[in-house]
Order: sequence, then C-alpha cells, then structure tokens
Amino acid sequence: MNLTEIAQQLKQAENSKQPCAPIRKHLNEKDIESAYKIQQLNIEKELNNGKKIVGKKIGLTSKKVQEQLGVDQPDFGILLDSMEISANEEVDFSEFMQPKVETEIAFVLKKDLLKINHSIEEIREAIDYAVIAIEIVGSRIKNWDIKITDTIADNASSSHFVLGTQRVALDQLDVVNSKMKMFINEKIVSEGDGNSCLGNPLNAVVWLANKMAEMNSPLKSGELILSGALGPMAVFKKGDTISASIEGLGDLQFSTT
Repeated sequence: MNLTEIAQQLKQAENSKQPCAPIRKHLNEKDIESAYKIQQLNIEKELNNGKKIVGKKIGLTSKKVQEQLGVDQPDFGILLDSMEISANEEVDFSEFMQPKVETEIAFVLKKDLLKINHSIEEIREAIDYAVIAIEIVGSRIKNWDIKITDTIADNASSSHFVLGTQRVALDQLDVVNSKMKMFINEKIVSEGDGNSCLGNPLNAVVWLANKMAEMNSPLKSGELILSGALGPMAVFKKGDTISASIEGLGDLQFSTT
C-alpha cells in the first residue's frame, strides 16, 4: 500500500466514522517522514475543499506517553478552521470519533518564527497572548491502537478545539506553575500544570518552531498553537459537559448532545 492509499484509508475512516486498522504495518515503524507526508496528503484534500489552516497542535508532550509510543520527541498536527468549537456550544457527539479531552494553554503568535534554532526567550517575544483551550482528540485508528507513525499520519489524532475568551499577555501569566483542573459533569477528571508539558509549555513551542522551520513551513504571525496537555486526558460520552480552568486564564466549557 503506497502513501496515497494509506491516506485514503484514514480519510475513509473519517468520512464513514468507522475506525480502521493501524496503518503502521504498511510503513517502517519509525518512518516519521512518510507519516507526515500522509498527514499532508489529507490536509491538502481539506484545503481543496475550502477549509483553512489556522495553526498547529503539539502532541506527545508527556514523557510518559512518549515512552509508551517508543519515541523521544513530540509530534504535531494541523489545525483547520472547521475544527473550532465555540465556548459554551452544544455539539452533536456524532462529530467525534473515539473522543478524549485534555486542557492546555494555547498561544497566538505576533511574529514569524523562521529560524531552525530558537531560544525560549525568542519564542516568548513572538507570542501575542495566551488563552485556555480544551482540545478534543480523536483517532481514526480502531481502539486507539497507535504507535508514532499511526498518530502522525492521522494528523496527530486531531479532532476539535475550544478556546477561551480571556486573552493574557505572557508577562501576566505563570505558564509553568498555573494550576489546571478539568471536569466532566462537574466531577474532576484531570489536574496538572505546565510542568507536565515538557517542563514548560514554551519548550513545546520551541520544538514546534524549530521543527516547522526545518520542514520549510515556518510558523507565522497570527497562527494558533495548542501547546500540549497540562494533565491526563479523559474519555467523554454523549450528553457530557466538559469544563476546565487554568489559573490566570479563566474557565471554559462545552457540552455534547
């Protein structure tokens, strides 16, 4: 099976809402380059259908998850305008596939990041503001049976995202120590802080900026960056209300029907 056929298998799974078998059997297990090519093939189809890129998401920012998948680095996926859910919106659960939620800090850039080797201070200076975000991850792979090539090819298991409305400058926010809490139906399901995201969410953005420049697709002013989970992800189901808070960034919620 070639890369185009693998991409089509994932797209068919998405369109039919029927998860497919892992695609890694068609690739070398560590062939990350081909996995990103598969991701790009399906993103190009979305762009041809009129959707627009609004940013990137960073995945695998937990060392424990990296160990589970046998890798030593994060990965990234592409965020499209069609993935955004408005805060407090009620969403039809059928929009999702095997969904889970996680809470993280999102950043919006005010400068292009063109270098291959950025410092954390350069990243800090390039960020316009931060907001709280809930990311909905979903897998086109049956039973979340994934390794690194599966999730990268599947756009880093992206699904949807929800953004808060409180925009905060970085000099007004402790991105490492601000506490996060996430709830499903008012029951707490996840807690954490910036230490859970590569020790500092800005470290994740450094990695992404360098990676994207290396791939000749540098991050640009105006892009949204979902920097990675501040605590464990949680499974949710139809009818649930998901809410979250991060100190300094306020609250956020959405619900499903």
